[in-house]
Amino acid sequence: MGDLTTERSSATGTAPVLVASNRGPVSFSTADDGTLTLRRGGGGLVSGLSAIDDPTAVWVCAALGDADRRAAREAPDGRLDLAGHEVGGQAVRMLDIDPETFARAYNGVANSTLWFIHHLLYATPTAPSFDADFRTEWAAYQAYNAAFSAALAAEAAPEAAVLVQDYHLSLTPALLRAARPDLRIGHFSHTPWAPPEYYRLLPDDVARAVLTGILGADRAGFLTERWARAFAACCEDLLGATFDPENLTVTLNGRTTHLGVHALGADADFLRERAHRPDVDERLAALRTAVGDRRTIVRVDRTELSKNIVRGLQAYRHLLRTRPEWHDRVVHIAFAYPSRTDLAEYRAYTAAVQDLAAAINAEFATPTWQPLILHVNDDFPRSLAAYRLADVALVNPIRDGMNLVAKEVPVVSDHGCALVLSREAGAHTELGDDALTVNPYDVIATAEALHTGLTMSPGERADRTKRLAAAATALPPQQWFLDQLNAL
Repeated sequence: MGDLTTERSSATGTAPVLVASNRGPVSFSTADDGTLTLRRGGGGLVSGLSAIDDPTAVWVCAALGDADRRAAREAPDGRLDLAGHEVGGQAVRMLDIDPETFARAYNGVANSTLWFIHHLLYATPTAPSFDADFRTEWAAYQAYNAAFSAALAAEAAPEAAVLVQDYHLSLTPALLRAARPDLRIGHFSHTPWAPPEYYRLLPDDVARAVLTGILGADRAGFLTERWARAFAACCEDLLGATFDPENLTVTLNGRTTHLGVHALGADADFLRERAHRPDVDERLAALRTAVGDRRTIVRVDRTELSKNIVRGLQAYRHLLRTRPEWHDRVVHIAFAYPSRTDLAEYRAYTAAVQDLAAAINAEFATPTWQPLILHVNDDFPRSLAAYRLADVALVNPIRDGMNLVAKEVPVVSDHGCALVLSREAGAHTELGDDALTVNPYDVIATAEALHTGLTMSPGERADRTKRLAAAATALPPQQWFLDQLNAL
């Protein structure tokens, strides 16, 4: 682990507020001349942290590639801001974690195990098998969390507030509490949480370590109350902890952790402004040309197993097979952007999406009508253009912590949009009243919901969209972040 453990000589740092996450606010690439090029990231966490008007706040993150590692090594203690990088007004400490340790922790445990558990993705007759290889990966995950804990302990001022993010860092709160009991520590889970009977697929010691790791925090945050209660049920079942359902607290060995529910909303001001820039208008014109005067069903996802893209395409095929009145009158615009291409299951799933899309076009296309437009290359302006154009938005995940696409489409829709929404998305808690709710496994019912959305009157669509947009923007990223910080 080498340079991970080289810390400053002082017992505490100076940061009053710290955030820890696997991915940081910036990433690096190497230019042709060998110099480092910096790119700022987006997303809820980046805009959330901008709410802290304090240049001494520190964001601790991992180097994700070779250029990141070089930047971290060349900066004093990995502090990119001290090396003169323009990282957006906050201090950023990037950890140069050994690449093999990082890969095993990130792919082997975080993405191939914890993600699969919380999204209920395993085909249990054959997976998981927790063998000797898994134990090597688990040791890497422990080392990766220890590296974050050590960096946070070194940077934090006395009694600082630390917000640890997501399933990559579930062990960090307890490790940090042991090193710095003076700190106020929060953990936030951006995923769903598995019910106890499924969570028990994990080896007993691993299952307990993840729970006790998060219980090292003063507050454990979740996107919905459903996920918070599932976490509490696991703590009761596997640890013998006490859950107070009225006050949403979990007590173990005399220590109490408060559970918070913070539903991350869409950033309305940013989305509405961004959706009307020239590059979006240009892509909107191209989509309109491709679609003609037909209706549109739009989906925008990463090609992620939990997003349920294949069943969504099957539902569209069923619609065309059983309701021929939609032939030549509707186009399904499906954007399925690459995700976790280093995992075999994801490469196979992407291929299945592409094969089914091709089969649908082969079955129904005419010389003047392409019923399905599929894109697998990431293009944010094109996504916004599709949001604006959509008559129906299809968001049908098997299981999703929140799902921001369901919240973003109503915000930027030009003429109102019917939302077909899985009851297993966290966003359904807030949007369900004005969405067309579906069971994500029921292809026929999903096809019927698409038909209902396509035949909805413009007035009803507009009214629903207005209410959906209001619910979707109730807790924008900056307020979401500050609420967690204030609760600490």
